[in-house]
Amino acid sequence: MTEGKAAPAASAEADSRNLSTRIIAAAVLIPLAIAIAWAGGWLWTTLVTLAAIGLYVEWLMVAGLVADRRVVAAGVFALAMAGLCLAIGRIEAALVVFGVGLVAVAMITPSQRNWSALGFLYAAAAEIASVLLRLDPVKGFAALVFVLVIVWVTDSGGYFAGRGIGGPKLWPRVSPKKTWAGAIGGFVASLAVAGGFAALDLGKTGPLLMISGVLSVVSQLGDLFESAVKRRFGVKDSSQIIPGHGGLLDRLDGFVAAVAMAALFGFLRGGADGVGRGLMVW
Repeated sequence: MTEGKAAPAASAEADSRNLSTRIIAAAVLIPLAIAIAWAGGWLWTTLVTLAAIGLYVEWLMVAGLVADRRVVAAGVFALAMAGLCLAIGRIEAALVVFGVGLVAVAMITPSQRNWSALGFLYAAAAEIASVLLRLDPVKGFAALVFVLVIVWVTDSGGYFAGRGIGGPKLWPRVSPKKTWAGAIGGFVASLAVAGGFAALDLGKTGPLLMISGVLSVVSQLGDLFESAVKRRFGVKDSSQIIPGHGGLLDRLDGFVAAVAMAALFGFLRGGADGVGRGLMVW
């Protein structure tokens, strides 16, 4: 009887420690990311490129392909060269490098080309979308912060609403802890962010509400997608690089999906050189 009572207590204590670790890590990483995003230019491109390389390597770790040094080197080199092209404003050249890198990665792993190519595309999409969104000197920073905050509040709102309300699971086969209450809580939180940006005159209320809702849903789908990939390979965390959060894939899964969608919105409105402006004046 005593052991039965001790187990839940130990579990609650572990959850509390994990939450504290998550909060401390976020308190350090979020201001740093915002500061580098504000600086923009080569500093932001460098951070994004390093993150993309980390995403790619972690994907290979999850898929069991990281032991092949050739596929690691080919993808890392392509992402680094694409980052250099983006840093000097050569978007077309970066796209060519991405294409060559994709072919190289697929050819190196013919038996697992679907997974290696998908991992490279995932990292490449995160890299180019993040750079293009920040590129516009007028609206780029606001657009990037908008996406970042949407992803953060969706994740945090979902976490606290899910724990506080509970209820039916969202997709138990893929992510046993996520609930419909958490998904709705994150969605509602994203709408509040849109209202805040509109109040600051950073966009029109209607379009911002629409975009924030779409990005919140896409962010949650990105989270589920990454969970499905890990479950496919029987992996819990992509790595332990971020205390309390796991790996870059674990932390950036929602952001990758959201920033890619945001860049698409912005591109349709403002073109490659005005993605951030296009997103904020949609």
